[in-house]
Amino acid sequence: MRSLVGWVRRKDPQLVAVRRAARIMIVACLGFYVCRYGLNKPSMAPYALFGAVALGALSQIPGSPRQRARTLLAVLPVGWVLVTLGTVLSVTTWAATAGMFLLGFAVSFVGVGGPKLVGLAAGMQLLYILPCFPPYDPGSLLWRLGGLTMAVLLLAGAEVVLWPDPAPVPYRKRLGDAIGGLGACLHALADSWGGDPTGRDRLAALLPEATDAADALRPSRLPAAQRPASAGRRDRALSSAAGTARLMLGRAVDLYFTEVHEAATLPAATRLLRETAGCVESAAAWLHGTGPVPDTGHIVAALNEFRIARMNTDPNGLPPERLRLGSMALALGEWTKSLIFVIRVAAGLLPDHPDPTPPTAQPGQFWYAYRKVPNLWWHRLRENLTPRSVYFQGALRLAVALAAARLLAGVFDLSHGFWVLLTILTVLRTSAAETRSALKPALIGTVAGSIVAAGLLVVGVDPTVYAIILPFVMFIGFAAGPLLGFGWAQALFTLVITLVFAQVTPVDWRLAEARVLDVLVGAGAAVLIGVFAWPRGGGGELHRAVGNFIGGASRVIRETVSVMADGERPGTALPETRAAGMLADASYALYQSERHEASTIDWQATLVAGHHAVRGAEVLIRSCPAGGLLPSVGPLTATAWDVARRFERAAEGLLAHDRGFVERPTPERPAPVDWPDDLGSELYVIADLRAWLDGLRDDVTRIAGRPERVDGLRDRVSQLADGAT
Repeated sequence: MRSLVGWVRRKDPQLVAVRRAARIMIVACLGFYVCRYGLNKPSMAPYALFGAVALGALSQIPGSPRQRARTLLAVLPVGWVLVTLGTVLSVTTWAATAGMFLLGFAVSFVGVGGPKLVGLAAGMQLLYILPCFPPYDPGSLLWRLGGLTMAVLLLAGAEVVLWPDPAPVPYRKRLGDAIGGLGACLHALADSWGGDPTGRDRLAALLPEATDAADALRPSRLPAAQRPASAGRRDRALSSAAGTARLMLGRAVDLYFTEVHEAATLPAATRLLRETAGCVESAAAWLHGTGPVPDTGHIVAALNEFRIARMNTDPNGLPPERLRLGSMALALGEWTKSLIFVIRVAAGLLPDHPDPTPPTAQPGQFWYAYRKVPNLWWHRLRENLTPRSVYFQGALRLAVALAAARLLAGVFDLSHGFWVLLTILTVLRTSAAETRSALKPALIGTVAGSIVAAGLLVVGVDPTVYAIILPFVMFIGFAAGPLLGFGWAQALFTLVITLVFAQVTPVDWRLAEARVLDVLVGAGAAVLIGVFAWPRGGGGELHRAVGNFIGGASRVIRETVSVMADGERPGTALPETRAAGMLADASYALYQSERHEASTIDWQATLVAGHHAVRGAEVLIRSCPAGGLLPSVGPLTATAWDVARRFERAAEGLLAHDRGFVERPTPERPAPVDWPDDLGSELYVIADLRAWLDGLRDDVTRIAGRPERVDGLRDRVSQLADGAT
């Protein structure tokens, strides 16, 4: 016994799976027994049991126990609607099939709104599937709704009082830790610039811890349900804050390797960096709940002071390298201003002025801060209503599979056809390869469970025995998936279903035979749809989405320099690339949920390169009037075109699914160009542009990086950002 407990502890250290299985078992059995034997309502009992299974076992609801309980209560009216529609549309096979397609798509597609909806999708699908089969019995609707209501109320209470799960670490705290570590690094860097001989060593000591804290924000390190990915304003702001913090940490590492002794405007840059560090730490304090909401006024004043100091320092005759540090410090300050702004948005303090983004460049970087919540949800749905969206693809392939399975079950009059659709929900994955990998354990488990179930039914055990053993089999079955694997879960769940129906209606050994047949039909439908509908899943769409994003970034680079040096009017490159980045982020999020062999492409570094291009361009275009750099158009164009071509080369390789492009030699840097040194204050803007372009050139070379083989501090930090912002 002790060895068994030790094995379970190793598999499930916090006993999350065991706690969850116990809660679902108690709620499902209690509801089932009360309805079946207490109230003597066989039509009510399955809904009390499967309601608990749908929202307890098939659903993944994020948050603390109290938050999960509130979510369950909030979705109860939606469950009523689905059960009602399933009951009404079961009048004919065609009506039920049409409803299955429309509701299957809608329930799955609304998951685009965030992790709570994604986690609920499979469970909500089951609430329509269960009543959409004969018998057509609208008279039992109230009893069905009563059973579902009992299940939800009991489950919500159990989440809070029955062995509640440990509350996960809030994303806000993780973000606070990362931003706090960044602030400490910036303070050490400022001390080093100010002459403190220990500052550089302190920075070197702080960076690994700050790196780990920022690494904890990577979506790949977080359960899908805990990622700030909803359509709401708060999650958008928190995600943007995380992306900004990762970019700032990368810039802090760059400054660690930058020579400062001969830098122009070093005292002014040091003051700006100290103010930047203070503002970053105030943001971390609010996230930790130990300080007020930070104000953008401090960093805005510091940026203005730095710009005035630069204007009062004549750069004529200075080598460009002496201007680089000030440009990098200015970029840090601008990113800090963005960080404080989104932290205020996350705190619910909306801007008291209209969106300053010019109409031709909208949507701007923080467009969501100026929109009402219903508009944000509609925007999220609308931007994903395209075949290029992985959310649209996933919802459509599932809807087609469920509708086809419902049609087959009706045409061939399968006695327990809802098992066909239940198999679709459990087997169909986002790619054909993943579907095939789930198919074998599903079939083996179902056959094994059916053999045991048939044996019980053939022997003719007294129904009381079914009622006694049901809780034990259910508990082991729901715990088996996380502890033993998918095949064991399928076997035991098959036995659970047999025990349930044996208590509701007269059955014989053919019930087990029907279970195997229905699973085979459902598995066949899942495989066919998986093969013909976007079989590559997130990996296939990721190449296209990220390729379009990186290709758009190359146009952003060219357009930015054309505006600043040639005086051209801003075009559509920025807003179009920002929209492409949203689809790329969504594709990467799905890709992370799938199993893949080690890739030759560092997708994280690829995405951060695109986001760096967009964010840098937004700041630079605001800092200089169009055509203000005309005297240096030649060197700027040559440098920008070289960087843009590197981005285009990466985009072409991604769109062609040519992973070998990362193995080919990186183009050499272009020949040195003669930079003017007599343009006065415009030299500072040129330095800002050069710092941005040099950073982008380094970013694009990291696409072929190997995150699992990172050597050196600069390379390690460069792998942090996912770009899922």
